[in-house]
Amino acid sequence: MLRHLTRRFGAVRSVIAAVAVPLAASGCIYGFAGGGLPPHIRTVAVLPFDNQTADPLLTQEVTEAVSEAMQSNLGLRPAGESTADAVVRGVITAYEPDLTLSYQPGQADRPVQVTRRRVRLTVNVEIVDQREGRVLWQRSGLTVDGEYEPGNERAGRAEALRKLVKDIVDGAQSQW
Repeated sequence: MLRHLTRRFGAVRSVIAAVAVPLAASGCIYGFAGGGLPPHIRTVAVLPFDNQTADPLLTQEVTEAVSEAMQSNLGLRPAGESTADAVVRGVITAYEPDLTLSYQPGQADRPVQVTRRRVRLTVNVEIVDQREGRVLWQRSGLTVDGEYEPGNERAGRAEALRKLVKDIVDGAQSQW
């Protein structure tokens, strides 16, 4: 049995070598480079987002969500602004919590009934490499939506925050 397996693995090794050696010898230099944050970025300071909306809770919610994503999704450690390798700063420019998404038409005996609503959150955000003094990624007018059942704005807001941090993390990872 062992002799049979050895013979079989030997054949597999021969096939791999027959394919790999010509590729290596042909000078194929295809590969992936770039992407993600520079290797020296290990710590981050997420500054409280400025808030130009009427909802004072947004500052804390957005800042905490972005900070958590920087740590859990990008593996960065939190640090103070003066010692961090990178700084994330932003401005919440708009929050629309009650946009009608769908409704049922009214009839003579009852008014129009809204069946689905949407929140819309718009921010300007940038990630700055403090060591090199350059902007790694920025987006102005980054807009995300979250849908919800009437009376459950929190669910729509949570969905919008998830989309926001995903877009920011994806942007940070797209450094080509």
